[in-house]
Amino acid sequence: MVESSNTSTLQSISSRRELRELVRSQLQMFLEVGNLEGAKTVLVPVQPADIAEAIEGLPETLHVIAFRLLSKDEATEVYEHLDSSVQQSLIEEFKNQEVREIVDKMSPDDRAKLFDELPAKVVRRLLKNLSSSERQATALLLGYEPDTAGRIMTPEYISLKEHFTVAQALDRIRSLAHVTETVYSLYVTDADRHLSGILSLRDLVVAQPEQQISEIATRDVVFVHTSTDQEEVARTIQRYDFLALPVVDSERRLVGIVTVDDVIDILEQETTEDIYALGGLQADGDNYFQMNLFRVARQRVLWLLVLLFTNTLTSGVIRANQGILEQVVSLAMFIPLLIGTGGNVGAQSSTVVIRGLNMDKIQTGGAGRIIRREAIAGILLGSMLGAIVTVGAYLLQGSWIVAIAVGFSLMVISLLASVSGSALPMLFKSLGFDPALMSAPFITTAVDVLGVLIYFSIARLLMAVIPF
Repeated sequence: MVESSNTSTLQSISSRRELRELVRSQLQMFLEVGNLEGAKTVLVPVQPADIAEAIEGLPETLHVIAFRLLSKDEATEVYEHLDSSVQQSLIEEFKNQEVREIVDKMSPDDRAKLFDELPAKVVRRLLKNLSSSERQATALLLGYEPDTAGRIMTPEYISLKEHFTVAQALDRIRSLAHVTETVYSLYVTDADRHLSGILSLRDLVVAQPEQQISEIATRDVVFVHTSTDQEEVARTIQRYDFLALPVVDSERRLVGIVTVDDVIDILEQETTEDIYALGGLQADGDNYFQMNLFRVARQRVLWLLVLLFTNTLTSGVIRANQGILEQVVSLAMFIPLLIGTGGNVGAQSSTVVIRGLNMDKIQTGGAGRIIRREAIAGILLGSMLGAIVTVGAYLLQGSWIVAIAVGFSLMVISLLASVSGSALPMLFKSLGFDPALMSAPFITTAVDVLGVLIYFSIARLLMAVIPF
């Protein structure tokens, strides 16, 4: 009766977010009063990914208790969906046998991803406890460089020999379907495991049973090498709308596949890194909101110190022009407006360029065209903003010197910010640095220091020409 009532309650929830929150709150309520049967009932009709999120939302002391309510098969699937920090804390609480059962049943690519996050001594212990076949599969993936196709692929795929008939191929699929990640994409190999073709399950089903695989396979195969960067793998799958992409070694032997679910994780990870980098943060894969506060502060302080030094340079420029400020005090009130607007224009330009670089939208040799385009945009923006600010400054101060200095400076600063915002990301990428992480402080430095210097230079020139 309890299970039936709980199921109907869950089915009445239209929003998945509301469902996950309901599961989490009910699970926590039952666990806090020690009602394990009630807690187990809450999890019965829930998807593994939603269970994982519900467990992550619980107090840390309840993670192990909630996880142990799951059946063995369900526990492995839920574990793969958990955040890496929660996975690590659970491993520390598990007994050796529990760890072996869960980790041994994980897919090799998810297991390799977990091992990347764990201390080396823990990885060695876990590898020792794995079955020989799983240990070999995991060691194979860990042998490739991080963030490459070899590291994120899974060796669990279905390959078919060219001489197989359709009937033989279907028999092979039936025998291997329970141990492979996908049966929708099938790969054809020759006697030496060289990738020679590809076909879909649909192609196989509609073919005649006596036809050979070599007759129906597609020979134009899109593939990547084990050394291919994971971002390029993600873009390839995205470009061709694949469910999976074959991975070959240096001799074009098929060694694994990368599935679309892994690509979604990669795209999310790379996007998160770029967004963090634009804010002067260096992402390391952990959930930011579950990190220790001292570690958070250590990650954020570096670029804040850079920006602090930048402000010191800006203050030095202002101090060097103290004489002109004493003559026209009203010039000081527009400094924040100029450097703030310049910073915003630079951030806009750098954002579109960095996104274009990451999405492979900026082709080789196109850097000059992009910079010219952003320079023209900067002049147009500066002209519009400068005209508005000139009128506003005159109405506020009644001085054409101040008004023209502010308006013309804003136009020049907008040009400077657009050029630096578009050029610096491409420069740093060509030098092998992360354009998102490196560009932000340098753009801020250029706009702040040079912007203030330009402002005072224009004001001094106008004062020499126009009597004040």
